Amino acid sequence: MSDKEFYLKPNLVIEPLIEKWYAWSHLVSPATAAMNIINRHLKIMESYLLAPDIHESAVKNPKMLGGPFMDFKVQRLDEIKKLREETLQNQSKLIELSVAIVDLDKMLKANATGYSMEELYGKVPDLLKGYVELVYDLNNHPSFRFFEPLLYKSEFYNTSSQSIALWITENDQRPFCLSTPKLDEPHVLHLSIPFSFDGIDALSKMKRTPGSIEEIAKKLNIPSEKRTLFDTFFTEEKPTVYNKYDGDKVRMRYFGHACILIETKDVSILVDPLISYYGYDSDIAHFSDIDLPDTIDYVLITHNHQDHILLETLLPLRHKIKNIIVPSTTNGSLQDPNLKLMFKHIGFDNVIEINEMEEICFKNCTITGIPFTGEHSDLNVKSKSCFHIAIEQFTLLFVADSKIIEPKLYQHVHRFVGDIDVIFLGMECDGAPLSWLYGPLLSENLARDKDNSRRLSGSNFEKGMHLINIFHPREVYVYAMGQEPWLEFISSIKYTDESNPIVQSNMLVDSCNQRGIIGERLFGEKELFYAYEKDEVFII
Repeated sequence: MSDKEFYLKPNLVIEPLIEKWYAWSHLVSPATAAMNIINRHLKIMESYLLAPDIHESAVKNPKMLGGPFMDFKVQRLDEIKKLREETLQNQSKLIELSVAIVDLDKMLKANATGYSMEELYGKVPDLLKGYVELVYDLNNHPSFRFFEPLLYKSEFYNTSSQSIALWITENDQRPFCLSTPKLDEPHVLHLSIPFSFDGIDALSKMKRTPGSIEEIAKKLNIPSEKRTLFDTFFTEEKPTVYNKYDGDKVRMRYFGHACILIETKDVSILVDPLISYYGYDSDIAHFSDIDLPDTIDYVLITHNHQDHILLETLLPLRHKIKNIIVPSTTNGSLQDPNLKLMFKHIGFDNVIEINEMEEICFKNCTITGIPFTGEHSDLNVKSKSCFHIAIEQFTLLFVADSKIIEPKLYQHVHRFVGDIDVIFLGMECDGAPLSWLYGPLLSENLARDKDNSRRLSGSNFEKGMHLINIFHPREVYVYAMGQEPWLEFISSIKYTDESNPIVQSNMLVDSCNQRGIIGERLFGEKELFYAYEKDEVFII
């Protein structure tokens, strides 16, 4: 076997984990990780240990999808008990950090009354001294911000809790990842390696470039007792050869959810990578990683939610990505961790921040950051950006989950960018309440009525039509709806024809078509070609 070269099987999952929980951006950044460990992971584990039968029953109820219930039978009780004990031990520093953050918040509420905060620095919990700045807003409301780069250089960022799980999948069926950890299974190989380790790149490259199993096993330090399982992840069968696009048009490929690939013969741009790349048979036609170029010039990230930053997709693609563009923030607030810092610490070298209305120009292409409003439950979050892409005279606008709350904002934008040829708009207009995603960061519970009023929602028909009326597009595509089955484990979304987001997006598509604008809600896959000339754009 050592004399042969093998490929990685197309349906091998490289699943990133942190303390056996599915890794997403808020588990990498130290402060948000601390709050999620104590207010999400430990709470869910303790709830399961008290009543595993309730969890087993709840996950069978479609109405409970996405709730705080572990998808395990009662027989896994001892394993969850062990995981809880390991978490308390291994994550003790982050648990202490979360307690200190709550204590700091309480101290400020009790003592910061509009007078100088200088004397209050002495009352900052010892664990946080030197890591935070105390501030007021202009209405004398107290708060604090982290010196986040220092947190990454402290004991609070410990890569020893990072690992990957390797396993073969045959379908899209997976437990909801934010409430169910990855326990040991006979078919799963856990490797305790940091996300920045270049062995992940070496392994991922073998999907297209054959290599020695012996060499990659040595690089990943595979235990001898796991070699038999490890060897089953490889095949001699050659993958489909990718042919680089070299046409004279702009090619758009929809990969599902909010993932769009824009290619010309000179450049490739991938927006919000979340890709079903596991090579199993499916009733739904869709592109996979075999349809991605060998080099991705730019990856664009619209915002810091788990269905737009999927590390399970991004880490295996890291060796292909030349540049990754993220929304800029130096906010330092708990709810708004810095994306550039996060990506740099998990091994992405060329991370570029973009501000609102800032341009990045290269060859015949310009990428512009466009203001993104809504979808963040009225929290002060700056790490979010829509994107305007101009390839010569041809233009696209990726609005992601932005809610068009104030149309005048985009009227101002229109004066700068002009009309748009193609708009991509997310219309998940109901959305989960604030607490579903940001609840672990709150130091006090939010009243239910207030929580339900502040939702992670995008545009409905009325708000979406503002974009059509302002930018006069030739084509409009509703996307980022989480409908593809490979999204369910991360989004927990299941729509029917009567679901409000479907009804609202149908209305928008119908209204566009009545106006002579091409309108469609995307699902599965879509490929379009756009021809452009200097003075006129032709859509094919």
